[in-house]
Amino acid sequence: MMNKFLIAPSILSADFAKLGEEVLCVISAGADMLHFDVMDNHYVPNLSIGPMVLKSLRNYGVTVPVDVHLMIKPIDGLISDFVDAGAHCISFHPEATENIDRSIQLIRKHGCGVGLVLNPGTTLECLKYVINKVDVITLMSVNPGFGGQVFLPETLNKIRQTRKLINAIDDTISLAVDGGINFGNFNAVRESGANIFIIGSAIFNSTNYHDVICRFRSMLPQY
Repeated sequence: MMNKFLIAPSILSADFAKLGEEVLCVISAGADMLHFDVMDNHYVPNLSIGPMVLKSLRNYGVTVPVDVHLMIKPIDGLISDFVDAGAHCISFHPEATENIDRSIQLIRKHGCGVGLVLNPGTTLECLKYVINKVDVITLMSVNPGFGGQVFLPETLNKIRQTRKLINAIDDTISLAVDGGINFGNFNAVRESGANIFIIGSAIFNSTNYHDVICRFRSMLPQY
């Protein structure tokens, strides 16, 4: 049976001048987990946040699971720092490491969940030998690097293909989609097979986080 549906606000779209307050507010509004985007201006053309910010959020009182999305290259040297800072899961792009399996083992060695993130142009072929070693697969529905982008509709077919692959191997693996999710495409993303919805602008650009998250939840079959 497919994993439960989860709403994961992407804090890249939050107001960084009051990040701790924003994060606690969105958790209070009903977020199940947080998505923590790490960019290095090398693997992607933008620069964002690092382990010190995550540690500060933990010290501020943030206790929900945090999926750290590494859009950096290389990744191995920072894995222990993010685990120490409070990561629940560390997700990375296969193109960002010299050895996918070794990076997976390193994350697992630190007792952390493991995720693989596939860009719009990355095929599912890279999952062939490692899919049974990960906890979550994230499909980018925009090109990574910036928030507020428009959802790429061709992602829907990729979601369906990935869900079929997951169900054939281990249906406890979660399938997340990241980028441009809004009320107009949420149902299509869910119906295609996603169970984790990484949502940035649609939540943080609203005036009432609770109402927005509740509206997304009302579109899920269990509610």
